[in-house]
Amino acid sequence: MCQHQPPCPPADAAGREAARLVAYHPEQGWGLLCNGVVFFDDTGELLPDGRSVVPSAPACAGQVS
Repeated sequence: MCQHQPPCPPADAAGREAARLVAYHPEQGWGLLCNGVVFFDDTGELLPDGRSVVPSAPACAGQVS
């Protein structure tokens, strides 16, 4: 899918989120990367093969020790 040089990371790579943005719909909460990954504002992802990546847990602010 990616025509960039150097090519963007593939959808199955650990750094897939570094691919270039080709479409962004902030009003709907999602964007499409050139490697085919759909990312969501909640940090979840949908890979081109249909697999989903669950949202990462938010960092805890102000933890009491």
